[in-house]
Amino acid sequence: MTFQGKKYRIKNRFRFITFMALMVVITVFTFGSMFGLNESDSLSTPAYIEVKVQPGDTLWDIADAYGPDDVDVRRVIYEICRINHVTADTIVPGQQILVPEYF
Repeated sequence: MTFQGKKYRIKNRFRFITFMALMVVITVFTFGSMFGLNESDSLSTPAYIEVKVQPGDTLWDIADAYGPDDVDVRRVIYEICRINHVTADTIVPGQQILVPEYF
């Protein structure tokens, strides 16, 4: 008993290669997502420094002292305000605020 199956022939080589490349990419991303290979722990858990506001402190002083050295102080101030839901005129001595360690 011999099997006489239908024979297939590639008519357009470019479409076949494109289809196969797309299938490989989809397969890689699917397995990566299933096994957690596409996740990054460092981006999902930001690190903060808890700082107690002292009399005479300003957000500029706190951002300059505790913020990352390679980031503009104005951006650190913006992040401090966003994270703590404060503005520059609403911080008071004794208040605990969070300062991001990195961006």
